[in-house]
Formats: sequence, C-alpha cells, structure tokens
Amino acid sequence: MEGRWEVVRHQPAVAVLVLNGQGEMLLVRQARPAIGAHTVEAPAGLIDEGETPEQAARRELQEEAGFDGELTLLTRFFTSPGFCDEELHVFRARNLRESKLPQDEGEDLEVLWMTPQALLDGLREGALVSSGPSVAAALYGVLALGGQAQ
Repeated sequence: MEGRWEVVRHQPAVAVLVLNGQGEMLLVRQARPAIGAHTVEAPAGLIDEGETPEQAARRELQEEAGFDGELTLLTRFFTSPGFCDEELHVFRARNLRESKLPQDEGEDLEVLWMTPQALLDGLREGALVSSGPSVAAALYGVLALGGQAQ
C-alpha cells in the first residue's frame, strides 16, 4: 500500500460473552478515563505475553467477574482496522462456577446482569455508555436467544 498512514500498534485482546438461563448478559461497569465516563462492557482485556487467547479470556472472566467456565471461541476481528491493528478474540462462557482472581490494581468494577435488549435500550437512550465489542456481544446475545433487537 502506497501513501502515508498513521497506525496504532496494539496488543491483541479478548472479550467474554456470558448469558445466563434468564437471558441476561454478564457485564461489568468500570471507569474509562480516556472518555471520562463509566462504561458497561463484557469482561475483556489484553492478552498477556505468553498467554493464549483462551487463557486470557479465562483470566479476565475470573478477575473482572469472579467466574470460570467452559469457553468457546465465537469469532475474532479487528476493532478499528482503519488505524489500529488490535485484534479481539470473542469467547462465550457456559457452565459458570465461582472462581475469583484479584483485580488489576486500580480497577474498580461492578458486576451487572442485564438483558441484551436492556443494554441496547440504555445505549439508545443515552443512559449507558459501552464499547463496540460489548454492543456486538449484546446483538449476538439477542440473536442467540432467538429474539431480534428492537
């Protein structure tokens, strides 16, 4: 490719979609200083040196939400390929069991259970702020439950 390009190099990351028997998604509310707001997101984080994506997903689920479970890779994609090379691996977790790891220093997280539709409605109304991968996870959750986002 010819031309001049500004590119942000970024570690790959993971996100974990969890749906319970009531059709609710496991989400975490956390401060995001870059945007000056608290967001509601699927458990997610960077893949550490020497970790596989599955190991990172398991660690993030334990650190951020206090659960472990059976992980299945759903998809992977580039989050913003117009300027950044971050690749996100999205997993689904099932058959959860409690398994807490300490949170990273400085993280202040609140675990929430919310229907995918409630997340989408909150975003549409401006009551909630989220990330692109979490919105995609919510849409997947709606589809996985056989519903359609309204």
